[in-house]
Amino acid sequence: MGNLIKVLTRDIDHNAAHFFLDFESKHHHHMYLNMGNLLKVLTCTDLEQGPNFFLDFENAQPTESEKEIYNQVNVVLKDAEGILEDLQSYRGAGHEIREAIQHPADEKLQEKAWGAVVPLVGKLKKFYEFSQRLEAALRGLLGALTSTPYSPTQHLEREQALAKQFAEILHFTLRFDELKMTNPAIQNDFSYYRRTLSRMRINNVPAEGENEVNNELANRMSLFYAEATPMLKTLSDATTKFVSENKNLPIENTTDCLSTMASVCRVMLETPEYRSRFTNEETVSFCLRVMVGVIILYDHVHPVGAFAKTSKIDMKGCIKVLKDQPPNSVEGLLNALRYTTKHLNDETTSKQIKSMLQ
Repeated sequence: MGNLIKVLTRDIDHNAAHFFLDFESKHHHHMYLNMGNLLKVLTCTDLEQGPNFFLDFENAQPTESEKEIYNQVNVVLKDAEGILEDLQSYRGAGHEIREAIQHPADEKLQEKAWGAVVPLVGKLKKFYEFSQRLEAALRGLLGALTSTPYSPTQHLEREQALAKQFAEILHFTLRFDELKMTNPAIQNDFSYYRRTLSRMRINNVPAEGENEVNNELANRMSLFYAEATPMLKTLSDATTKFVSENKNLPIENTTDCLSTMASVCRVMLETPEYRSRFTNEETVSFCLRVMVGVIILYDHVHPVGAFAKTSKIDMKGCIKVLKDQPPNSVEGLLNALRYTTKHLNDETTSKQIKSMLQ
């Protein structure tokens, strides 16, 4: 049964230490198998008792019923690392652009700047197109993880491979946006490209890079890159659209799926005996990003959001977990909660939560 991890989805503090998601280890089968009957899956729909089930986020393999969606999403996810590497190495054409602007009569410098910008815009187009593919993948996953007749808890238990992919999409999204936020060259390059292109059109100069990005695509890319966190905006719009398009599906099916995942990540991070099992420091940042990602999605999709008293996410607990990390490692995630959530500044948000995020 591989690494089966017991998850109590009910957010009850005295029970909180009962769940652990193994994002890493692949070699501890014997340890779990010795537990014999403890591995029996217990599901009870009575939430008050707290359903117990096991989630294997590390080695979850798709079951027959998951395969179709899993394979579609996998095709997208396998390109994610390459997109991040391209974005990380994106240096921009700031120097060439400055030179060209300072010496407008120097044709050589104009050509040099244009030559530097065109391939970069090709990259920006690739990133944008990937966001569209990711959006389609997310909608496929949401459809699978929220469909009737199963509860969100049962879905996460039955479709562990899809839950893992959902976590990977969120992890990618927050990493992409962290890199984009700290790279002002992206918007500078793109606006220079658009200005130069419109000048060329006015002067009837044929531009080889023009067929790369037509006007309509350029407008959509401009809106995308104008966002502080463009990938997160894409996902939250897609989730909101998914809910509004599926009128027959209770919105709780979607939001409970998100709040359950937030609880799982929080408890893993705040429980020392689980934390000490992580062999890879990367797993901590994976959990932190997934937790923040589902909180932000929940806040955009749920009518009253993640910060209200009625929210199913323990926001104080989640913020405390973030604050307990080394400060420089989580500033980006705290900023994501400060600036990309929807309801933080509502009157219904407690002063305590607001001051924790000051």
